Amino acid sequence: MVIELLGPSLEDLYNYCNRKLSLKSVLMLADQLINRVEFMHSRGFLHRDIKPDNFLMGLGRKANQVYIIDYGLAKKYRDLQSHKHIPYRENKNLTGTARYASVNTHLGVEQSRRDDLESLGYVLMYFLRGSLPWQGLKAGTKKQKYDKISEKKMVTPVEVLCKSYPSEFVSYFHYCRSLRFEDKPDYSYLKRLFRELFIREGYQFDFVYDWTILKYPQLTGSSRQRPSSGKAALNSGASAERTEKLSAGREQRDRSSGAVEVFTRKNASGGGHLSDPSKQKVSEKALPAKDEDNDSGRGRSSTTRPSSLSKRAVASSSRPTTSSAGPSDRSSWLLSGSSRLSGGQRLHSGSEPRSSLSKATTSQAIREDQNQSFERHSRVTDDRK
Repeated sequence: MVIELLGPSLEDLYNYCNRKLSLKSVLMLADQLINRVEFMHSRGFLHRDIKPDNFLMGLGRKANQVYIIDYGLAKKYRDLQSHKHIPYRENKNLTGTARYASVNTHLGVEQSRRDDLESLGYVLMYFLRGSLPWQGLKAGTKKQKYDKISEKKMVTPVEVLCKSYPSEFVSYFHYCRSLRFEDKPDYSYLKRLFRELFIREGYQFDFVYDWTILKYPQLTGSSRQRPSSGKAALNSGASAERTEKLSAGREQRDRSSGAVEVFTRKNASGGGHLSDPSKQKVSEKALPAKDEDNDSGRGRSSTTRPSSLSKRAVASSSRPTTSSAGPSDRSSWLLSGSSRLSGGQRLHSGSEPRSSLSKATTSQAIREDQNQSFERHSRVTDDRK
């Protein structure tokens, strides 16, 4: 069996970034995370163990794509033919990881789509805050600890949990907790909450995450382990340099051949345009230790996966309803629309002051371009599956 080699988990990256992520990084992740959960639900399954360890980044040209893994606790919640939902039940044991489990899961209610989304909300706040209020509670037994986590979670209002952070996160939790057992969540509404916040904050959807700035060591699909000695590290570095030069040579040949082809077509038809996305290079650093307080309801404690690359069965997905394949997967599609001048901006680029109407038009154009940027990114990640 051949499976795709993936990069670090979001937990690994979170640790690398000193256990806290910026609002921009969290919002860029949120869009993909909701897409992945929506895809699973569209196939009739609940994940039931949403946590940072179960989301991995890709490698190479897929380094900005999030994958969802580990279906050991997944459960079919409806029949794909009849669409019949599983029945409501109570007195169920906790399934999943207590830290991110929904309130209803703690209360013993059968899980449904709403619970995966509530768990995802806790993951986002974990990234933003650096920790959750119910972490680090001491107890004699696992059951007592679960009870303490449940109690703390239920007495902590979402307004307190999300204090000092944008109100969209409060709205997210209120919506998830308002859903009834069989309700289909409005995934588009949840994504729109965060997309509009992203645009309002003036961010660009450029895939520059916190770990990109810190130069997290991205390997190019090799299963090599990180060397322990200085000499081995030197040899590995030389090998990596040779590989990089070979890769650069191949890319140069590809670009040259592409340019010749385009030039030929241009001479024949009088037009043509060639775009080559830029490549990012990153250096290696050591990863910090992982947080040990991550209880799982599998009847065992959570395993600590190495911070290096992971080879696991995966499924990367996208929204099932709106993700028609685009004509191209070039990364140039993903550049933020705010970097391109709209018609209104070009018209008023001189010294003449802009009117309030032209400002509103420009602002609307930027917002529309940013939304299209999100949509194009969703289509590109679909094409790369």
